[in-house]
Amino acid sequence: MISEKLLPVIARSFRDLKVYQAAQDAAGTIFLLSRQFPAEERYSLTDQIRRSSRAVKAMIAEAWGRRRYKAVFVNKLDEALGEATETQSWLDDARDSGYLLPGQFDALDSKYISIGRMLSRMIDRADDFCKHSPATDYRAIPRVVENDSTSEQQSNIDEVFA
Repeated sequence: MISEKLLPVIARSFRDLKVYQAAQDAAGTIFLLSRQFPAEERYSLTDQIRRSSRAVKAMIAEAWGRRRYKAVFVNKLDEALGEATETQSWLDDARDSGYLLPGQFDALDSKYISIGRMLSRMIDRADDFCKHSPATDYRAIPRVVENDSTSEQQSNIDEVFA
Protein backbone atom coordinates (compact mmCIF):
# COMPACT_ATOMS: atom_id res chain seq x y z
CA MET A 1 0.00 0.00 0.00
CA ILE A 2 1.28 3.45 -0.92
CA SER A 3 1.45 5.96 1.89
CA GLU A 4 -0.69 9.07 1.33
CA LYS A 5 2.35 11.21 2.07
CA LEU A 6 4.08 9.76 -1.00
CA LEU A 7 1.26 10.65 -3.35
CA PRO A 8 1.77 13.83 -5.39
CA VAL A 9 -0.05 16.84 -4.05
CA ILE A 10 -1.54 19.21 -6.53
CA ALA A 11 -1.43 22.86 -5.56
CA ARG A 12 -4.91 24.31 -5.61
CA SER A 13 -3.77 27.88 -5.20
CA PHE A 14 -0.62 29.96 -5.54
CA ARG A 15 -0.64 30.06 -1.74
CA ASP A 16 0.13 26.32 -1.71
CA LEU A 17 3.42 26.84 -3.55
CA LYS A 18 6.53 26.65 -1.38
CA VAL A 19 8.14 29.42 -3.41
CA TYR A 20 5.20 31.74 -2.69
CA GLN A 21 5.36 30.92 1.01
CA ALA A 22 9.11 31.57 1.05
CA ALA A 23 8.68 34.89 -0.77
CA GLN A 24 5.90 35.93 1.61
CA ASP A 25 8.05 35.08 4.63
CA ALA A 26 11.07 36.93 3.24
CA ALA A 27 9.00 40.02 2.38
CA GLY A 28 7.60 40.05 5.92
CA THR A 29 11.09 39.84 7.39
CA ILE A 30 12.28 42.68 5.16
CA PHE A 31 9.32 44.81 6.20
CA LEU A 32 10.09 44.29 9.89
CA LEU A 33 13.82 44.91 9.52
CA SER A 34 13.35 47.94 7.28
CA ARG A 35 11.26 49.64 9.97
CA GLN A 36 14.59 50.26 11.70
CA PHE A 37 16.20 51.97 8.69
CA PRO A 38 16.89 55.70 9.12
CA ALA A 39 14.11 58.17 8.28
CA GLU A 40 16.15 59.63 5.42
CA GLU A 41 15.92 56.25 3.66
CA ARG A 42 12.11 56.24 3.77
CA TYR A 43 11.59 57.28 0.15
CA SER A 44 14.58 55.46 -1.27
CA LEU A 45 16.05 52.25 0.12
CA THR A 46 13.15 51.42 2.46
CA ASP A 47 10.46 51.81 -0.20
CA GLN A 48 12.53 50.11 -2.89
CA ILE A 49 13.42 47.01 -0.89
CA ARG A 50 9.85 46.62 0.34
CA ARG A 51 8.43 47.07 -3.16
CA SER A 52 10.75 44.56 -4.82
CA SER A 53 10.37 41.96 -2.06
CA ARG A 54 6.58 42.19 -2.24
CA ALA A 55 6.65 42.10 -6.03
CA VAL A 56 8.29 38.65 -5.95
CA LYS A 57 5.25 37.06 -4.33
CA ALA A 58 2.83 39.15 -6.39
CA MET A 59 4.46 37.98 -9.63
CA ILE A 60 4.29 34.36 -8.49
CA ALA A 61 0.58 34.80 -7.80
CA GLU A 62 0.07 36.43 -11.19
CA ALA A 63 2.00 33.66 -12.94
CA TRP A 64 -0.26 31.10 -11.27
CA GLY A 65 -3.34 32.92 -12.50
CA ARG A 66 -1.98 33.08 -16.04
CA ARG A 67 -0.72 29.54 -16.36
CA ARG A 68 -3.20 28.86 -19.13
CA TYR A 69 -0.53 30.17 -21.48
CA LYS A 70 2.95 28.77 -20.92
CA ALA A 71 4.72 31.81 -22.39
CA VAL A 72 2.89 34.19 -20.05
CA PHE A 73 3.47 31.89 -17.08
CA VAL A 74 7.20 31.76 -17.80
CA ASN A 75 7.33 35.53 -18.36
CA LYS A 76 5.74 36.27 -14.99
CA LEU A 77 8.04 33.83 -13.21
CA ASP A 78 10.98 35.48 -14.97
CA GLU A 79 9.76 38.85 -13.69
CA ALA A 80 9.54 37.37 -10.18
CA LEU A 81 13.13 36.16 -10.55
CA GLY A 82 14.16 39.65 -11.60
CA GLU A 83 12.45 41.16 -8.56
CA ALA A 84 14.17 38.62 -6.32
CA THR A 85 17.60 39.57 -7.64
CA GLU A 86 16.69 43.26 -7.37
CA THR A 87 15.84 42.64 -3.72
CA GLN A 88 19.27 41.08 -3.26
CA SER A 89 20.82 44.23 -4.68
CA TRP A 90 18.89 46.37 -2.18
CA LEU A 91 19.99 43.99 0.57
CA ASP A 92 23.59 44.67 -0.50
CA ASP A 93 22.94 48.40 -0.07
CA ALA A 94 21.35 47.88 3.36
CA ARG A 95 24.32 45.78 4.48
CA ASP A 96 26.88 48.21 3.06
CA SER A 97 25.14 51.11 4.84
CA GLY A 98 25.22 49.24 8.14
CA TYR A 99 21.42 48.90 8.37
CA LEU A 100 21.57 45.10 8.51
CA LEU A 101 23.78 42.97 10.71
CA PRO A 102 25.86 40.38 8.83
CA GLY A 103 23.68 37.54 10.13
CA GLN A 104 20.48 39.30 9.04
CA PHE A 105 21.91 39.91 5.60
CA ASP A 106 23.18 36.33 5.24
CA ALA A 107 19.81 34.84 6.25
CA LEU A 108 17.85 37.02 3.82
CA ASP A 109 20.32 36.61 0.98
CA SER A 110 20.16 32.84 1.46
CA LYS A 111 16.34 32.96 1.30
CA TYR A 112 16.46 34.87 -1.97
CA ILE A 113 19.02 32.48 -3.43
CA SER A 114 16.62 29.64 -2.57
CA ILE A 115 13.64 31.54 -4.02
CA GLY A 116 15.62 32.14 -7.21
CA ARG A 117 16.43 28.44 -7.52
CA MET A 118 12.79 27.47 -7.02
CA LEU A 119 11.66 30.00 -9.63
CA SER A 120 14.28 28.75 -12.09
CA ARG A 121 13.08 25.16 -11.60
CA MET A 122 9.48 26.27 -12.15
CA ILE A 123 10.50 28.01 -15.37
CA ASP A 124 12.35 24.90 -16.53
CA ARG A 125 9.33 22.73 -15.68
CA ALA A 126 6.60 25.10 -16.84
CA ASP A 127 4.75 22.31 -18.64
CA ASP A 128 4.15 20.64 -15.26
CA PHE A 129 2.36 23.75 -14.00
CA CYS A 130 0.47 24.89 -17.06
CA LYS A 131 -3.07 23.67 -17.51
CA HIS A 132 -3.07 22.61 -21.15
CA SER A 133 -0.70 21.73 -23.98
CA PRO A 134 0.44 24.58 -26.27
CA ALA A 135 -1.75 23.34 -29.13
CA THR A 136 -4.97 23.51 -27.09
CA ASP A 137 -7.93 25.32 -28.68
CA TYR A 138 -9.16 27.30 -25.66
CA ARG A 139 -12.41 28.21 -27.38
CA ALA A 140 -13.53 24.59 -26.98
CA ILE A 141 -12.80 24.39 -23.24
CA PRO A 142 -15.39 25.72 -20.79
CA ARG A 143 -13.97 28.23 -18.34
CA VAL A 144 -13.51 26.75 -14.87
CA VAL A 145 -13.39 29.01 -11.85
CA GLU A 146 -10.95 27.83 -9.21
CA ASN A 147 -12.38 27.89 -5.73
CA ASP A 148 -10.49 28.12 -2.48
CA SER A 149 -9.94 24.78 -0.79
CA THR A 150 -12.45 23.58 1.73
CA SER A 151 -11.29 23.41 5.31
CA GLU A 152 -10.83 19.63 4.98
CA GLN A 153 -8.76 19.97 1.83
CA GLN A 154 -6.80 22.82 3.40
CA SER A 155 -5.81 20.72 6.40
CA ASN A 156 -4.49 17.99 4.07
CA ILE A 157 -2.55 20.55 2.09
CA ASP A 158 -1.12 22.16 5.22
CA GLU A 159 0.44 18.83 6.21
CA VAL A 160 2.46 18.77 3.01
CA PHE A 161 3.12 22.42 2.21
CA ALA A 162 3.42 24.05 5.61
